[in-house]
Amino acid sequence: MRPYHDTSALPAHHARFTVLDFETTGSVRGWPVEPWQIGLVGIAGGRLLADGYDSLLRIDPGRPFNPHAPGRHARLRTALATAPSLADLWPFLAENWLLGRVLVAHNVGTERSVLRRAAPLHRPGPWIDTLRLVRRTYPRLASAALDDVVGELGLEPALQAACPGRAPHDARYDATACALLLLHCLALPGWEQVTVQALVDLE
Repeated sequence: MRPYHDTSALPAHHARFTVLDFETTGSVRGWPVEPWQIGLVGIAGGRLLADGYDSLLRIDPGRPFNPHAPGRHARLRTALATAPSLADLWPFLAENWLLGRVLVAHNVGTERSVLRRAAPLHRPGPWIDTLRLVRRTYPRLASAALDDVVGELGLEPALQAACPGRAPHDARYDATACALLLLHCLALPGWEQVTVQALVDLE
């Protein structure tokens, strides 16, 4: 297991983060919420790293989705039936992306709960929630939803350049959007000395 190196007092500009997103089945009575796609990107030294990762995740062909669950899962059911499971990918993800890293997501509840179910003996994190960050930094925005914030803050050109051919509710695209949002906030005047712990502690 990769040891966790405490970076809590480090200015966030200098820290290394893993930004992740899961696309899920949504809530269906009698069924657990399950992820069908994972996307991850890295941030280091105040910049987005190029070596992101994404994968479809196995879903039983007979498993129902919430009819309002976003994304392109309906077109991918055959591929999802033969995709690797999250358990299959766990050794690679844990070593290269998750354990020993500060983790970032937009509304972390989904990502945190999926990881807790996948690896109950581990406690990945600490976590930074960019939803809380947006609400603190831009309280007058009409919506703090990731797609809306990306549009309001003019991040779409950079996002399209980083994820050509992808769209919202694709896990790699949304993870990249979340990363660019964090970098946008860290570039604001007066944020030079904001620490990792200050971002973790946002309420």
